[in-house]
Amino acid sequence: MLVLIGFAIVIASVIGGYLLEHGNLSVLFQPAELLIIGGAAIGSFIVASPMKTVRAVVQSILGVLRSKTYSKADYLEAMLLLNGIFYKIRQQGLVAIESDVDEPDKSSLFNRFPGILKNDRAMALITDTLRMVMTTTIATHELESLLEGEIDTHYEEMIVPSKTVSFIADGLPGLGIVAAVLGVVLTMGKIGAPPEILGHSIGAALVGTFLGVLLCYGFVGPLGRHLEHSVQEELQYLTVFKVALVAFVGGAAPKVALEFGRRVIPHENKPLFSELEDILRQAKK
Repeated sequence: MLVLIGFAIVIASVIGGYLLEHGNLSVLFQPAELLIIGGAAIGSFIVASPMKTVRAVVQSILGVLRSKTYSKADYLEAMLLLNGIFYKIRQQGLVAIESDVDEPDKSSLFNRFPGILKNDRAMALITDTLRMVMTTTIATHELESLLEGEIDTHYEEMIVPSKTVSFIADGLPGLGIVAAVLGVVLTMGKIGAPPEILGHSIGAALVGTFLGVLLCYGFVGPLGRHLEHSVQEELQYLTVFKVALVAFVGGAAPKVALEFGRRVIPHENKPLFSELEDILRQAKK
């Protein structure tokens, strides 16, 4: 929703300022120049990107309106799930969570937290880690290195749409100049026309530069940054699971392992120590 609000402010500011100076909106409406800029941008994007990147970019852009922003409630939910896992292992042993790990969709433990259950990356990190701990012995530093590698891989996959959209944005001013030059070429063919016709034609040609710069800095560039911020939020969320799991597997008590996880929660979403204690205490009732 904020993305749409931002786009609306950009449009209102640019068009509003133009109209305040008694500008003619019909001059800005140049479908041919939009076709040149937009078509060339899409074409260069397809040339530069493999099919999986094209699909990822399209899915990311379509998902912008429903993109996940993690709140304190989401992090508290993560803490409660980890608390349930750790105490079940501590009280009943690793074998007790085997069925939960193998079939999380049917697990009463995981089904209490539908938001996490729908997060494929978080679920893969949790279940794969627990499955490995159940079947083999691994040193704490090796587990930490393994999970860091997994999160780094997720980052490289998730950042591709953001980088690609930013690449498209970088080319838009240049494509705007291409459209403007073509407009000037057409204007040269009217060199004998009256001044008012020449003026209108030159103004229309310059709209290409205007559109290229506006699309770059007002729309496509900010969209790329928005996608990048979404990736950073996802990584911060996964890091909480990584840190808590490594601490617990390393021998820390459940409460200590949860504190490791709480410490890496972003400040604006981090629950107080006492707040987390109260919530965990209520969950046991």
